[in-house]
Amino acid sequence: MGTEKQWANLSSEEKREERFRRWLSAPDIAFSSPEAEQAYKARVARFIKAIKLEEPDRVPVMLPAGLSFPARYAGSSLKTVMYDYEELRRAWLTFMRDFELDTFAGPVFVSPGRVYDILDYKLHQWPGHGLPDDATTYQYVEGEYMRPEEYDALIKDPLDYLIRTWLPRTVGAFAGFRKLGQVPLIEYLPIFYITQFADPEVRASVLALLDAAQEAAKWLATVGNLTRIARESGIPSLFGGRSRAPFDFLGDSLRGTKSIMLDMYKRPEKLQEAMERVTPIIIERTVNAAKLSESPVVMFTLHKGPGGFMSNQQFETFYWPTLKKVMLGLIEEGLVPMPFAEGDYMPRLDIIKNMPRGKVIWYFETVDMAKAKEIVGKNACIAGNLPSSIICTGTPQEVKEQCRRLIETCAPGGGYILAGGAAVDEGNPDNLRAMMEAAKEYGVYRGTGQIQ
Repeated sequence: MGTEKQWANLSSEEKREERFRRWLSAPDIAFSSPEAEQAYKARVARFIKAIKLEEPDRVPVMLPAGLSFPARYAGSSLKTVMYDYEELRRAWLTFMRDFELDTFAGPVFVSPGRVYDILDYKLHQWPGHGLPDDATTYQYVEGEYMRPEEYDALIKDPLDYLIRTWLPRTVGAFAGFRKLGQVPLIEYLPIFYITQFADPEVRASVLALLDAAQEAAKWLATVGNLTRIARESGIPSLFGGRSRAPFDFLGDSLRGTKSIMLDMYKRPEKLQEAMERVTPIIIERTVNAAKLSESPVVMFTLHKGPGGFMSNQQFETFYWPTLKKVMLGLIEEGLVPMPFAEGDYMPRLDIIKNMPRGKVIWYFETVDMAKAKEIVGKNACIAGNLPSSIICTGTPQEVKEQCRRLIETCAPGGGYILAGGAAVDEGNPDNLRAMMEAAKEYGVYRGTGQIQ
């Protein structure tokens, strides 16, 4: 993308166009055939036009294959593919071969089980480790991992707090790091700081981290290989990275749901200060991570913002301001935020509608999509919300009919991506195929602002 200086001189619009150009041109992909290259570029162009609120050739599709769907489809299990990377590769190649896809995320959300074991990871339970062997997903372990009196430490030095306090509580292998002092700001070799790593507990933490790194590298090689095969066969990745709402950053893994909800009443100033403190850090880390991907789309999973969690006044006071700052910070760097609005976002539509036009994808789980198109769809591409229930329990014909209704409601004029309300791990595979059939049958644009 040129030198840093050249990049800095571009406008946000120019940066986004440059990211789109690179995504579409695929300079680093050795396609398996001319047909694969043509298919890749057609799929990427489809998403770019939808993002820009223009009409592509047809409605693009994100199949809602969840964490373990490809594994189960291939006759395996989540537990197996978490530990057996060859089986992970086989299952996802089978899924790629058997389904027509507009985009492929790969098994990036299938965590390597041995890494979790080595590190004594405490924030999740997974199959065979707190959950039954046949479990199809993970279970988050809710907890107050940051105490209320520690807000000041987080605000003062977030990285230091996370390494020396939070990680030792949430990852057993990091227990020794609680004995470390702060990294000194000095201009010479900090011998006294380095000697701390000779402590047996600190040394054990470092050795565990090295073992985990070696295992993680094996997992990453498998995931990278699958991503490469997908791209070379003509299937792009839509996701160029992930980001967080600052409220969720604090509420999910540090304070916990109950505690952060109480913080809005007991210590609102500290909560606000902490969110403002981490906002520029989240932006910087997300932008840096996005450099590793061709796609400019950045996924957010919004956990604590839906109706029922807080009032609109609380949403506008605590949740939306810093989330909006993160999204605008990414837009300024040419990235495309895609917030996945979990739960009921009907009360929030009028709040979130005013974003730069054609720069955001709002992915909805549970809203009236006609209202979402009317209110949010004027400025942003919208995606979703085919109910998970119908994907899991309905017939292919019922799925196609529901897709037809969504397409007729949301797709006219462009700016719609057909997707599930949430990813599914179980259900009839033909129901996923029915989604693609519906897009091809009902979602073709005719250049008149209408679809057919």
